Amino acid sequence: MWTLGSFLIGLTAVAVTAYGTPVSASDEARAAQEPGEGNPGLIRILQEHEEPLAVQLHKRYICGDETQPFGQMTSAEVIRILMSHPEWTAMLSQDGQTVLLEQNIEDFSQSCKGNVYMGLDKQGFLSLFEGAPKKEKVVKTFFQLDVRYMESSLPQDKVDRLAEGIQISDMDEYNSVLSTYSDFAMPANQKVMKPTY
Repeated sequence: MWTLGSFLIGLTAVAVTAYGTPVSASDEARAAQEPGEGNPGLIRILQEHEEPLAVQLHKRYICGDETQPFGQMTSAEVIRILMSHPEWTAMLSQDGQTVLLEQNIEDFSQSCKGNVYMGLDKQGFLSLFEGAPKKEKVVKTFFQLDVRYMESSLPQDKVDRLAEGIQISDMDEYNSVLSTYSDFAMPANQKVMKPTY
């Protein structure tokens, strides 16, 4: 038990969640060494779980989601996965039979690739859309644009492209468009004029 506690102290942040509560490596080490104090955490719960558990990995992309079942695993196997991927979050289902892992991925899912657009929503916010902006399927909203300032500063074709929706093919283009239009972000406490196009 002391060895496990020492190992966990060495981890800077095991981002696992037990019943929705984040657990840090220091919390987990304390729970391993001093039972009953603090949040025992998912790893502690898994250590005491004898039956195999169903494990699923939910991949959350900038646009799109995928779920990958890992099948039945022992508690020790699940703990190894969590230790190997401290950036993932995890929680135990309410019935205590399934471990739900979540991975955030800075990319587009296969189902979104080729169908991602940047454009303006009706309130003048720069937004990421799945499909053309006219369909209004907003995936992510970034910031409100000062449309008047943007129209006076950018060439008309760039303003028109944004109004129609700029198709995004990869992460480089995504970051480039964000960077270009971030210069026209409104301060949070100001109202923006709605786009007229």
